[in-house]
Amino acid sequence: MPNLRFVGGIAWMAVTIAGCGAAITPSSAKTPVPSEPTLINYVDPSVVQGLSTQTLFSGEAGNLHAHAAYPIVTDAPLLTKKLHGIVREGFDGFTRRNGLADALPKPEFNVDWQLAAASPEVLGIRLRIGHSKESGWHEARTTVWYDRVKRRALDSSDLLTGRPALVTLAGIVKSELALRRPLVNPNALRPDREMFDSLGFNPRGGLVVEFDDEQVGLGVAGRVAVAVPSATAAPLLSEIGLRAQRTAVAAKKVPAPTSREEIEAASTDKPPARSSKAGSVDCAKLRCVALTYNDGPGPETARLLDILRAHGARATFFTLGSNASTRPDLLRRIRDEGHLVANHTWSHRDLTMLTPTEIADQLTRAQHAIAPIIGQAPTLVRPPYAGVDTQVASIASRLNMAVVRWNVDPDDQQDRPPRAIADRTVTRVEPGAIVLMHDSHPAAVDAVPEILRRLSAAGYTFVTVPELYGSRGMVPGRIYDSGGVSTALDR
Repeated sequence: MPNLRFVGGIAWMAVTIAGCGAAITPSSAKTPVPSEPTLINYVDPSVVQGLSTQTLFSGEAGNLHAHAAYPIVTDAPLLTKKLHGIVREGFDGFTRRNGLADALPKPEFNVDWQLAAASPEVLGIRLRIGHSKESGWHEARTTVWYDRVKRRALDSSDLLTGRPALVTLAGIVKSELALRRPLVNPNALRPDREMFDSLGFNPRGGLVVEFDDEQVGLGVAGRVAVAVPSATAAPLLSEIGLRAQRTAVAAKKVPAPTSREEIEAASTDKPPARSSKAGSVDCAKLRCVALTYNDGPGPETARLLDILRAHGARATFFTLGSNASTRPDLLRRIRDEGHLVANHTWSHRDLTMLTPTEIADQLTRAQHAIAPIIGQAPTLVRPPYAGVDTQVASIASRLNMAVVRWNVDPDDQQDRPPRAIADRTVTRVEPGAIVLMHDSHPAAVDAVPEILRRLSAAGYTFVTVPELYGSRGMVPGRIYDSGGVSTALDR
């Protein structure tokens, strides 16, 4: 079973408080430390009917590393449109600044999200838009609100009654920031809608105002946030703002683990993940191939599972922890139909650019999201962008996970004809191949029936990754590129 004890107090605390904000978080700490006034009680996204995750892009974008995902809700198309526009604008700006650079390491862009509030009347979506800079990692935060009664997608500043309320709020926040010199500069604060674009509520109904990195503070200040007490904030709130405040107060409180032992128990009390049909195929005698899918579950996953079931094929799903918590039903279906669920980190960061604590946080947060849903602890991890070094391999080993890359990449993320994707896959597959695919793109899923038909006709059997190695098994910390190849990095 995974051994999490090595990560120590800092890492387990990072898992506990992920998503909980501090008033000021030094950037050297990297992970927010909880401070009651600015803590937002994020909502379990699986409670919202019709919600899933849309991946705008994931992988190599020219000379950039990019991953961006945001939620879609079937009955809120205007919300989807607004979120898409924000993410697209952020990515386009990043590519303009970095698109011509030929630098190593590659510039990285990443978007993940949290559900700040959810009720039949209102939804709040908090986007965290991060990118690499010469000075380090920089994050911007934007919270978009959706009025489910009037079907309107709103900026955070629309939670206020108007310009006078915004000016008043800015004065309150500026007075608070003045107490935090020299880490912050209150004179940088302006009563602009753009500056007040991430407003949420803490469990007591206090209005939480948070800023982008370096927007009102020094780089070392990290995330800067101010909480305005409920009674002070209420007169400033519009009708939708008051509904959002009531939603936050009424939200079910989910107690977070309070000790390292409780955090470890979230996954260490689960058996290692294993296909229910493991052992039914002898790849030493048969022509085996392992289809693997990154970045799900998402809107295309159910259709992919239908196709695989119709052809009697099995696959390995490298799941993002942030997506797992959105569609637990699909994760359980993957398990029940004989496939294998594996770890693809929490939010698709390049692990080779992170500290040991941050690497452990990315892997363990995903484990803690996945393991309780499927009742198993994943034993495989696929690092985003295939980024693995001795540090990543060592931490994977201590977490009882083998590192899986691939040796066939049909480039299925591009908007290309499904037949071309199928051609590239079939012509490159040999016995023991590990094929990189994605269940986040319609064209990639459209290509699957042709891939299965042609490879089946060539005598291939579709298995999960561990079955390629038979009785040899897979060793934690080793790197596997195909059924015949594994590598151990020096540590």
